[in-house]
Amino acid sequence: MPKKSTIQVEKVNTHIVNWLKNYTVATKSNGFVVGISGGVDSAVTSTLCAQTGLPTLCVEMPIYQAENQVNRGREHIEQLINRFSNVASVEANLTSVFETFQEVVPSSENEEKLHLTLANTRARLRMTTLYYFAGIHGYLVAGTGNKVEDFGVGFYTKYGDGGVDLSPIADLMKSDVFALGAYLKVPETILNAAPTDGLFGDSRTDEEQLGASYDELEWAMNALDSGKKTNDFSDRQKEVFEIFIRLNTQNKHKMDAIPVCFIPEEIK
Repeated sequence: MPKKSTIQVEKVNTHIVNWLKNYTVATKSNGFVVGISGGVDSAVTSTLCAQTGLPTLCVEMPIYQAENQVNRGREHIEQLINRFSNVASVEANLTSVFETFQEVVPSSENEEKLHLTLANTRARLRMTTLYYFAGIHGYLVAGTGNKVEDFGVGFYTKYGDGGVDLSPIADLMKSDVFALGAYLKVPETILNAAPTDGLFGDSRTDEEQLGASYDELEWAMNALDSGKKTNDFSDRQKEVFEIFIRLNTQNKHKMDAIPVCFIPEEIK
């Protein structure tokens, strides 16, 4: 069932880098800000930005972050700084900010909703931080979401990691991102790590949260695009397809334009 990437990595790399350059010229921007998580998406995105030759600021924003995630992120940043003279880094430890936020808002007896809301709060604090650095430098916030996350299952935080200026890899499946990451010599520790959003302060993976692997969700996304229905499958394929449909449906509010109440001309 898993579908391996068939993209022409060298050509895709060149295309994205040129697209990034052209967009900064069109918007009269000075460079890029990228949040570094220790995952493959942010590693690939920051490497693509670095190749433009424009200033690229890698930002670490730990909030009770797992040590292995921090170590992977720092390994990538060090490698990138050694490879590209236009890359810089900064750490903004947001743990105390997150703790203060928790102190000034009421808690909730609904533990499940509370944990999810606080996880999303972490992402939104990071978005605010990235825009702080973007603002003082005149940079663009580069998004790190891939196609499955951004347009398939909506696996991101609205106005968190979904709050960006441009999305260099949002037309790439996760398998494509891994293929591009290998071509770009992203550290093996990142390429071999199980994808995780790191928002809960524990070791849960994306697959554990979603109920399916990225390979499976990629398959389901392609199946839906080709007109397949739930009844076309059985066993694990049917289960995965139903997971994809459920997540795609419940997260439409993230992927669709914000609803606007338009006032009829005759009553204006």
